[in-house]
Amino acid sequence: MRVDCLIVGAGPAGSVMAEQMASKGFTTMVVEKKQEIGIFKRCAEGVTKHGIEKLGIKINESSIAGRIRGAMLYSPSGKTVVMEGKEMEGFVLERKIFEKWLASKAIESGAEYMVKAQAMGMQKKNQAWEVKVRSLEGMKEIEAKLVIGADGVESKVGRWAGINTVNKLTDYHSCFQYEMAGVNIDKNYIHIFFGNDVAPCGYAWIFPKEFSANVGLGILEKKAKMKAFDYVRKFIEEHENIFRNAQPIEANAGGVPVAHFTEMTADGVMLVGDAAQLVNPIHGGGITRAIHSSLIASEVAENAMNEGDLSKERLKEYEMKWEEEYGEKTKKLMKLRNFLEKLEDKDFELLADILQGEDIFQLTQAKLSFFIKKVMTKPSLLGLVKKYLMD
Repeated sequence: MRVDCLIVGAGPAGSVMAEQMASKGFTTMVVEKKQEIGIFKRCAEGVTKHGIEKLGIKINESSIAGRIRGAMLYSPSGKTVVMEGKEMEGFVLERKIFEKWLASKAIESGAEYMVKAQAMGMQKKNQAWEVKVRSLEGMKEIEAKLVIGADGVESKVGRWAGINTVNKLTDYHSCFQYEMAGVNIDKNYIHIFFGNDVAPCGYAWIFPKEFSANVGLGILEKKAKMKAFDYVRKFIEEHENIFRNAQPIEANAGGVPVAHFTEMTADGVMLVGDAAQLVNPIHGGGITRAIHSSLIASEVAENAMNEGDLSKERLKEYEMKWEEEYGEKTKKLMKLRNFLEKLEDKDFELLADILQGEDIFQLTQAKLSFFIKKVMTKPSLLGLVKKYLMD
């Protein structure tokens, strides 16, 4: 079997890439190792309305499980900071529906899909890649001019192509999440809880949905005294008013990258979404960035295909465009993350006193100068600010 573009992985990045390439007239095949698209989510399923619509995506109504006005942030002692405003409005998705919807759009554009079909390896063959795929019909060999790695955090496509995908263990957070029914929480907001006893070097979250809520947390295991699962159970037990009548209806666990490595291309290969670890280093959110990466990659891929040049040098335009869009912002957010990981609970309490909701939103947009001015007046934070936030 020969195709122009083979996409490994049918998450948001993979299916958006598939729709783009198929709609441009390229023969496109997507292989997904799971038996069902959209299962085994590793995220709280939240996206901002502003962020997703900026990419030209109008989400199918059936994919929306909750509508959000903003966020409520809780310090270790329970102080609350509320973030609201047009740019904070968003959705909690039902990934099982959302990802199938994205796949259906790709299929309508002409892409072919195979589920329970796992890429087992690939090798160069002339000017193309030969990918071995174990499917329900047995082993297949698919020859592709371009292979897209959309196979998530554990991406094998990048390694097979010789891309350096190694990141430090400290750049991965260990996460555990329940979806729970019967959670007693204001459904107009997502709820974020900070504190080293809550989630060391991370945070706990509650993302409300129509009849349930995603309840989980991410931790840096090096600083943790127990596993992420134990911290989730402790969090639930310590918030009886929220979880008194709640019960789990789904459980998920896994690693979430919070840093991006620089290489995203090889000859005839591009990595998108989590496969290139394109997440926000502060909160680990990746849906919007994953979609954006595929929109950028597909534009570069179309031109490269038409020129007959799929060399690494030609495809590196994708990396350059990504760097132009996100490079400086990501560097600033990495600085902020390093700062936040050093804070003690008393420091979180101090930040809850001096920051307003709009201040915290500006921080998530990598605007640090105002924040530095505010905290520079606090002796307990002065050393950390100078070390991690100032050049």
